[in-house]
Amino acid sequence: MTYALGVDVGGTKIAAVIINEKGEILRRSEVASNPTDKELMFKQVIKCIELVLEESKVVIQEISGIGVGIPGKVDRENGIAVYQNNLSWTGFPIVKRLQDYFSIENIVIDNDVYMAAFAEWKTSNANKQETFVYLTISTGISCSIIHQGSFIRGNGFAGELGLLPVFAMSAKDSMERLEKTASGPAIKKLAEKSYENTELTTKEFFTKYKEDDPEAKVIMKQVVDSLAHGIYSIICLLDPHKIVIGGGVMNNHPFLLSLIKESLKQYLIPEQLHSLSRLFPSELKENSGIIGAGLKGIENINNNLVKEGDQGHSKNY
Repeated sequence: MTYALGVDVGGTKIAAVIINEKGEILRRSEVASNPTDKELMFKQVIKCIELVLEESKVVIQEISGIGVGIPGKVDRENGIAVYQNNLSWTGFPIVKRLQDYFSIENIVIDNDVYMAAFAEWKTSNANKQETFVYLTISTGISCSIIHQGSFIRGNGFAGELGLLPVFAMSAKDSMERLEKTASGPAIKKLAEKSYENTELTTKEFFTKYKEDDPEAKVIMKQVVDSLAHGIYSIICLLDPHKIVIGGGVMNNHPFLLSLIKESLKQYLIPEQLHSLSRLFPSELKENSGIIGAGLKGIENINNNLVKEGDQGHSKNY
């Protein structure tokens, strides 16, 4: 049995899982983040990994690989967390530090949204010749593109859909960056402003919407129209075969998908209507990023074995 360890590092919490080669979670653990200091944050990562090992009764020597999902920009080749807006790890050599601590070489990192996309792509049995997009709507908004089995990364910052200006009826000039009009914090801010600065959680806003509150309906229309505008840009640029939408906002409120599809109709031309049947909710929900990290760890094992086999072959001939 091949075991891998997946780690999902966030500004609020750190989660770790042990998975098998099928991507099945054998054990999951969480600890709070400590983003105030890079070393304190690293200690929390170690604590989370050691906790999941202890609870699963799997020793580190049985772990074949570790995958770590990190927000923001990462240097995968050199194992460095380059930049995050919610952590204090700028230029932090996370792979080297973990290798030194656990005495395990096979450790791979990637952006957390890419990890989630990888898991959703792998578990959906997607056609490797097709174009697949994973979109997350959570604290931030971002997407990841897998085309013919490979990520489209651009110069390292591809998929930052949250930075795209979209229609937002309450914003100045009716335009705003998608992340500022449809992410979790943006929804909370819009609701508090609409309800005369009354403190509301995002969950409380959605409750008001389900109770047919008129103000909540107005806000929801703006959020949904903005999301539809952003997704339409993906459809126009890529015409993907499948778009999977996850992240906390969508995972906790799956009815949003039908609202987004309805709003999309105002943008789609007849030749694009097929796109409505290609939008799906996340299958893995909150576990997508962490399963993806574990699967990346396993993939890295296999890649290294192939390289070793190629080297051995060349030596014999």
